[in-house]
Amino acid sequence: MDEMMLEAYHHSTAFDGTWQDEVHLVFSEREKSRYRTTTERGQELGWFLPRGIVLGDGDALVCDNKEIILIRAASESLTEAYTDDGHLLLRAAYHLGNRHVSLQILPGALRFPRDHVLEEMLKGLGLEVRAVDDAFTPESGAYAGVTHSHEADHEHGHAHSHHHG
Repeated sequence: MDEMMLEAYHHSTAFDGTWQDEVHLVFSEREKSRYRTTTERGQELGWFLPRGIVLGDGDALVCDNKEIILIRAASESLTEAYTDDGHLLLRAAYHLGNRHVSLQILPGALRFPRDHVLEEMLKGLGLEVRAVDDAFTPESGAYAGVTHSHEADHEHGHAHSHHHG
């Protein structure tokens, strides 16, 4: 009889304990709230996490049977755009962000999943581009983990006294 699939409903960030197995996942797999894969030891694994959770390199999944599965960011095909010109790098980040590209920001460089159209655009702006194979850990976004609403920020009164002399 086949072993049962491991099921994980909880995760731990920055895990530093002991684990029984591990999985190597590209970013598009690590950002899924529900996913099914196979561990390094050949065990079938499925996770069911709250939406918005992104598994990071070094995180762990805690399975129903108490096994711990370590998450490793797998190498994937990326473009790295680089320059010594800080203003040009900011312009490139703006244009990529305007296209909702997942972006990893490094000193003097930007990384994103391979895309020849975006590579040509960045070359046109004056950046150097190269293909790299590495783990991809893009910025999580300005509102990641924010739980308060916009209204909660504005519960104070807005009456102001103005004197013009």
